[in-house]
Amino acid sequence: MRPIIDADNPHYRLGVSTMDQTHHEFITLVNRLTVSDRDGFIALFAKLVQHTHTHFESEAALMQQSNFPAIREHTDEHQRVLGELDRFGNKVASGSIAMGRDYVQHHLPGWFDLHARTMDSALAAHLKSHIP
Repeated sequence: MRPIIDADNPHYRLGVSTMDQTHHEFITLVNRLTVSDRDGFIALFAKLVQHTHTHFESEAALMQQSNFPAIREHTDEHQRVLGELDRFGNKVASGSIAMGRDYVQHHLPGWFDLHARTMDSALAAHLKSHIP
């Protein structure tokens, strides 16, 4: 089966090693979720939620340290996605995986593509010009 998010897409390699590594891990988790059985999906979705919380905390620290001008917009977007992931995570943990599968297959790939190409790419450009 073809991966739902192409890990080799050059738009996802932003030239900031911590961001690139985290994006690769996120893509791997999403792709594994799309082919996992029920029990695997439940376990991997919990990992995705935790990974995304850590991912966004790391980016928030980078934004604060570098005085990123669009920090509010970027952080607001992270909070929105974390809210969705947490809500679906609770449903998935209780065994109700249909909506979680739909979210992973039909929402996360498009969201990630847009977020990486816009908000994260702007953050990466800022970091490269502000952190030695």
